[in-house]
Amino acid sequence: MKKTEPQYKLPGDIEHYLAALSKVYEQDGAKQKLEIIVNAQIRVHEGWTYDNWDGGTYGHALFLILPDSLFVSTVKNRDSLQTEIATDINKIHNVQNEHVAEVFFEMQRVDDRDWRRESGVLNSQNRVVSPDTATRIWGAGGFRLFLSHKSEVKKSVAELKLSLGSYGISCFVAHEDIQPTQQWQDEIEAALASMDGFVALMTDEFHDSYWTDQEVGFALGRRVPIIAVRLGIDPYGFIGKFQALTCTWGAAPLEIVGLLIHQPRVLEAYINAIQNCRSFEEGNTLARVLPNIQRLSDEQAQKMHIAYRDNDQLRGSFGFFGGKPREYGDGLLTHLKRITGRDFALLV
Repeated sequence: MKKTEPQYKLPGDIEHYLAALSKVYEQDGAKQKLEIIVNAQIRVHEGWTYDNWDGGTYGHALFLILPDSLFVSTVKNRDSLQTEIATDINKIHNVQNEHVAEVFFEMQRVDDRDWRRESGVLNSQNRVVSPDTATRIWGAGGFRLFLSHKSEVKKSVAELKLSLGSYGISCFVAHEDIQPTQQWQDEIEAALASMDGFVALMTDEFHDSYWTDQEVGFALGRRVPIIAVRLGIDPYGFIGKFQALTCTWGAAPLEIVGLLIHQPRVLEAYINAIQNCRSFEEGNTLARVLPNIQRLSDEQAQKMHIAYRDNDQLRGSFGFFGGKPREYGDGLLTHLKRITGRDFALLV
C-alpha cells in the first residue's frame, strides 16, 4: 500500500504567525528582530526533522532571505538571532505536532549590480582594463587620446579624430566609438582608465554637460597630460591651470600634436607614422610637426632618417624634402641637424 504523505499546516500559516510575532517584537522594542521578519522573503523546507514521539512530530526549516544591508547587520550575532526567532514563533503558533526546527538567514541575491562602485571606495582611476578591451577601444597602437566634447559638435570631433590619426594618435570619441552592445558608461570609463592623454573641446555648451565635467575629473585623477581647447569658453575650475589652446577646428590637430609631441609616447607614435607614410600629401602633413620637436635620441633620429631614405612617398613630399620651404618648411635634414647638432646626408 502506498505510504500517505503527511499534510502540513504550519508552513501554509507561517505568514500569519510572523505577522503576530511582529506585533510582539514591536511591543518589546526588539527592533532588529522586527526588521528581519518584516523585510525578509520567506521559504519553508517542510519536514526538515521528524521525531516519532507523541504520534510523530515534524519540524520545518524557515529560511528568511534578507536584503544585503540587513543580512550584514546580523553577522556578529546571527546564530542567537536565528535561535530566538525560531523559539518565538513556536511560542505563538498552536499547530499540533509541527514546529519550526530551525531558522536560517540568507542574503538576497541581486544580479546586474556593481557592488564595487556601490561601496563608495572604488578608486576608479586605477581601474584595470584588459588588453583585449584596450585594443577594441583604441586599436593596436598609437598614443591614446580621449576627446571630451558635447554631442552638438560630434561631426567636427569626428573630423578632428581622423586628422589626429595621421600623426599616430588614436582618439576615443564616445558617439562613434561605443558599440551598441556595450554598456555606455562602462565603455567610457574603460577608455578613461586606459587613455594616455585628454583633450577638453570647450565649446559654449561644454559646462552644461554632467558627463564632460565627470570626464575632466577622471582625467585630473589619472594625472595624464590635459589640454583645454578654447572653442567658445575659457577653461574653468581645476582644468584652468593646464595648457590651453585658442584655435579653430581646422588648426586644432596640429596645435594639439605640437603641445603633445614632447611626450615620449606621442613622439614614438609620430615616428611610427613617418615610417608608414603612404602619400606625398600625408608626408606634407606630418612635416608640419617637425618644428615642434626639440629632442631626439640617437636611435630616434636614426629611425627618422632611415624612414626618409627608404620611403619614397616621404622622401618625395615637399615637407620632408624641403623643396618649398616657404610653404612646407625646411625639410627633415635641416631639423635633424637643429635637434642633434649633426649633419645627415640625403641618402646613406
